[in-house]
Amino acid sequence: MSAPADHPHGPGEVEDHDRGLMFDMQRLVGRRQALAVLGGTALAALAGCTASTSGTSSASTASSSAAAGGMASAADVDVIPEETAGPYPADGSNGKNVLSESGVVRSDIRSSFGSSTTTADGVPLTIRLTLVEADGDTPVEGAAVYLWHCDRAGQYSMYDRAVADENYLRGVQASGADGTVTFTSVFPACYSGRWPHIHFEVYRSVDEATAGGQLLATSQVALPEATCAAVYATTGYEQSVRNLARVSLTQDMVFADDGGVSQLATMSGHVSGGYTAALTVGL
Repeated sequence: MSAPADHPHGPGEVEDHDRGLMFDMQRLVGRRQALAVLGGTALAALAGCTASTSGTSSASTASSSAAAGGMASAADVDVIPEETAGPYPADGSNGKNVLSESGVVRSDIRSSFGSSTTTADGVPLTIRLTLVEADGDTPVEGAAVYLWHCDRAGQYSMYDRAVADENYLRGVQASGADGTVTFTSVFPACYSGRWPHIHFEVYRSVDEATAGGQLLATSQVALPEATCAAVYATTGYEQSVRNLARVSLTQDMVFADDGGVSQLATMSGHVSGGYTAALTVGL
């Protein structure tokens, strides 16, 4: 099967992130099985080592996170869906591991670190995730979020051929007392076959994240259509215009279960000054 002519990798090539959810799950099934066994124990342990005292995984609906920059009331929070990390996580699960590299703990993920300092181009995007427990909406302090996404051309650093020597658009942050982590990034592309999205994993702590330790959650953030359309009308996102027209949030292979409602970011801002995407994520 050939990639579409407008795919960033050219005709005749099919990148793994275009092969679909079943391909992703086959690559990561061992990891998911481990999560199923360890999930409850991990959450209990986290509650014991942070200011949080109880909880189950949750995420806000689009409307609930609008009121306070990502925070939501307990009544409005649902369990965050567990999703595939995809074939390009660079978390050590399939060989490549950015988490073991010095410099990965950072809030500004626009540039590569280490042997390269290349900066990813695109419309500015601030990504704000607020970690809470479902019972009582208690902020989870001290957990670590590893976040990554594709660049303006739909390519994933460390994997796609043109950016295999880069590690931009990947980083780790620890949640503060209010449960929030904030990343400075650029708006990702819409590549063939997927709704525009951002990947993230949650660990008990930064030490656990950088050591490839126990995962608490793996999920994805969906980006709203109106914002995507505005961003993709700007220079450099031309292929995303065509790709967005061919996909649907409600039929996306990841977000289709609930139409993306529980993972849909609340947006603020504008193209000229950049956007902020906010989502409340329960643990």
